[in-house]
This record gives sequence, C-alpha cells and structure tokens, in this order.
Amino acid sequence: MAMETTIERIEGPVPVTVVSLDGELDASNFEALIDAVRGLYDGGARRLLLDLSALRFMASSGLVALHSIVRIMHGEPPLDPEAGWSALHTPVGQTQTEVQLCGPLPAVERVLARTGLDRMFVVHPDRVSALAAI
Repeated sequence: MAMETTIERIEGPVPVTVVSLDGELDASNFEALIDAVRGLYDGGARRLLLDLSALRFMASSGLVALHSIVRIMHGEPPLDPEAGWSALHTPVGQTQTEVQLCGPLPAVERVLARTGLDRMFVVHPDRVSALAAI
C-alpha cells in the first residue's frame, strides 16, 4: 500500500515538526516512517505533530510505528517489530506531549480507541487547533 509523507518545520515559541501522512500506514511502509522520525530526532526535532487527516487506513504495524515514534522522541530505541502485540503495551508513561496527533479520520480514530493507544496521545481535531495549542 502507498503512503506519502510530508515533513514541515513550524517555527514559533515552541518549534514543531509536522509530519503529514497521506494514504495507508501498514507493513509495507511503517519502518520507513520510523526511520524518518529517527532522522528528525537526530536532527534536533523535539516536538512532533502527526497530521493524520489524510491517513485512510492504519494496520497494526502502524500502531507499532506510533508507539516507536513516541519512544524515539523520548530518546529510547523503537519497538522491535518481532516482539508481537504485547510490545505495544510496553509503558511509555502517561499521556505525553512530545508527539501529538491531529485530524484522525474515523477509521483511524477507531483503531486508536480500540487498542487504547489514544490514551498515549493528545489528539486535536485539526492542524490549526493543534498548532495553536502547542
């Protein structure tokens, strides 16, 4: 499945890197997303907004990617994709603010809610309100 990723740095009182995902996040591309975020972190990014407004589908590997992204932004290694479903429940602390989400479509929102990963993130209805809140 195809997914396009767009990266934009927003300067302000708190610099934010916006990663927009367009398409489907699944086993064919989740590792590339993790690698991209690792590069952003290595380049100095410390606040990340994932814009999910054009993400139409997210498989379980997408959940691994989101959890790994939080770990990376906390200076930790990403999850081992071979660790299985239980790895997603490895604690990363309470709701964190280094990685926030905006604009999830209903299908993606349901996946986040059913798996409990929605509790890990601050989720904004859209990009404008997310950037205003950050």
